[in-house]
This record gives sequence, C-alpha cells and structure tokens, in this order.
Amino acid sequence: MINIPKGTKDVLPKDAYKWHFIENAAREIAEVYNLKEIRTPVFEHTELFLRGVGDTTDIVNKEMYTFKDKGDRSITLKPEGTAGAARSFIENGMSSGVLPAKMYYIIPAFRYERPQAGRLREFHQFGIEVYGSQSADTDAEVIFAASSFLDKLGVKNVKLNINSIGCKTCRAEYNAALKAYLEPDLDKMCPTCRERYEKNPLRILDCKEEGCKKITAKAPRMIDYLCDGCRQHFEQVKSYLAAGGLEYTVDSGIVRGLDYYTKTVFEFVSEEIGAQGTVCGGGRYDGLIQELGGSHTPAVGFAAGIERLILLMENTGIPFPEEPKPDVYFAGMDEDSRRTAFSLALKARAAGIAAEVDHMSRSVKAQFKYADKIGARYVAAIGSSELEKGSVNLKRMSDGFTQEVKFEDINSYILSGK
Repeated sequence: MINIPKGTKDVLPKDAYKWHFIENAAREIAEVYNLKEIRTPVFEHTELFLRGVGDTTDIVNKEMYTFKDKGDRSITLKPEGTAGAARSFIENGMSSGVLPAKMYYIIPAFRYERPQAGRLREFHQFGIEVYGSQSADTDAEVIFAASSFLDKLGVKNVKLNINSIGCKTCRAEYNAALKAYLEPDLDKMCPTCRERYEKNPLRILDCKEEGCKKITAKAPRMIDYLCDGCRQHFEQVKSYLAAGGLEYTVDSGIVRGLDYYTKTVFEFVSEEIGAQGTVCGGGRYDGLIQELGGSHTPAVGFAAGIERLILLMENTGIPFPEEPKPDVYFAGMDEDSRRTAFSLALKARAAGIAAEVDHMSRSVKAQFKYADKIGARYVAAIGSSELEKGSVNLKRMSDGFTQEVKFEDINSYILSGK
C-alpha cells in the first residue's frame, strides 16, 4: 500500500463542507471589500522567492520545495502567496491599470518543516493583496478585512497585535544598535543567526531557538528607532483602528517571517492552537515590487491559514453549518419504478433540488434506512401502484408526515417547503 506523504492530509468528503464554509466566507469578505480573485501557478522560478521572500528567512534557507525541471531550470513550489501575486502584478502591467489594485487568493502552499498541529507541509491560505496605496487607511482596511473574516467564521478570543518595523532609512540605524547589543553573545547564538548577524540582523528576532530567544529578549526595539515618516504612519494606522473600534496591542517583538515587510506588521493570535498561535498575519511591503523589477509600488496584505482556522474552530467548539443533505430520496421497488425514480431525480436536480436514488440494488426497507442515514428531508417510494396513478406519497422524514403528490408537482411541493 502507498501511504500519503508526511506532512500532507486528505480532506475527506465528510469534512469538505468545513472547507467550503471557510472558503465561502473568504469570498464573501472579498466581495464586500471589492477584492478580485487572482490565481497564480502553484510553482514559480526559484529566483522569485530568493529575491522576494529573502535569502535570510527560514522559508528560503530551510523550507522550500525546490527542484530542477527537464530544462534544467530551478523551480520551487510556492511557499506563500504574495511573491507570485507581485510577480503577476509586474508581468501583466497592472500598475498602468486602476489603482489601488485589490485582489485575493485561496491557494495551496508548500514548506518543508516539522508537521505539527495546524501546520503541514502542504497547507492552504486565504490572502489579500492591495497594490498602489501608501496611505495608512489602506493598512487599517486590510486589518479590518482580516478581522471581518474571523468574525464571519465566529472566531472569538483572538488578539490583534501590531508593530512597525520601519523602512530602509530608519532600519539602518536600528540594525547598528541591534548588532552592538548582540555582539557580546554572538558566539552563543545558532549558526543561522550568526549568518544573519552580517546579512540581516533584524531576522535574528524571528529565530525560534530557545538560546537565541533568551539573548534577544531585551534587545533594542525597532519601534524606538522609527524615522518621523514611519512613526507618523504607524500613529495614523492606530488612529484608524481606534476609529473603527478595533482593539489592538502594540507588540514590538513582531517582525514576521518574510524579508519584504516594511512599516506595519500585524498578527491575529489565539492561545487555543498551541505554540503556533498565529491564525492570520500580514503587513506592508512597499519595496517588494521594485525588488522584483517593477516600479516602486506600495503594497499591503495578509494571509490566513485554513488548516489552522479549522483547528481553532474545532478546539473552541465553534459550530460549522450543517453538511448539505439531500432534499428528496426516490426509492424504486422494481426495475420499472427504478427508472421512474431515476428520471424524477434528474428533473428534481434540474430544478435545483438535491435528489438521490439507489445505486446499490437495495430493498425498499434498506433504501429507507439509507435515506435516513444521509439525512434526506423527503422520501418518495415508487412501486407499480404509484406508476399507475402517476403520484407518490412523499414522506417527510423529520416527523413522518406524508402527502400524496403527482409526479409533475413533486418539485414545486418540495421547493415550497424549503
């Protein structure tokens, strides 16, 4: 027997409706925020992630699924959604269209990491991308879109943490201060952080090694080194959040795991899914489009992990809507009645009614049991007398009430009771 690869998971038919609920909620939020869907390839040239995500991140250094194709080109399964959307924005000339360009995606993504609760090697994200606006109200709108999405799912007790990690101007001064702070303990840090010390010291703050976390616990805070422009932007973001009544906490430890972030970063965090508590995160990335070869274009967005959301909802007892069930089950007693049942089911489906028939040659008694098991609202048992009369007794399974209905009136009868 061939088993599923480690770090992946089947979504079985009995659970798919949970995914549909979350995906439908995402699309509804996208619609009210005027976001249009973008679909990018599941793999891209590796260089896109090296330049976009950053070669000092754990994603690039440790977690990407990279391979050579038959043309000896380096290809990578996308580990996140923003880089591909940014590449598409540039390649398809969206900067010359209507701005801001507001889009969303629902994607699979791939990272080679240790599987744990809510974190798999193949996972799925709902993400938002807004290109073209540098205004603080755009940051706030994206955060409110994330909050609205979580509210629509019924998620409670999720905390919003925000921070600003500045721009290239103020980050240079901060990096110098951070390096000075870290230098005495550099030999105690992990090899990755020692490499980051030279290339991108800010990334050290994202290290998960306990020894490194202890050393950085009292490190200088980026928020104390913001230039006037970044400080003003952050204050404006906070004012828009306050104006909309959204509570938040300023957490100077948030840097996010991707190098393209600038200024605003944020996370929605829950304590209900273990150590990996971030269910949604994002921020501003004003330099990404230029880094990938486009003209300077400010941008902001977020991504939420669907597996983590399902885990959070299950752990906290948030009810999912009931799985859709058939409206009617047509039970045939013999070959002729089975053909009629099949025909009536097709007509019901054409009218938008969920209908089912027997495909296993069950007895009528077994068909009733099956109809009850799948939750059919009505059962229509058809035999020779029903064929002769051209009508059937529709049984409402919830209370046993029956009503004789002509074949041609079955659909309107069921629709009237919906």
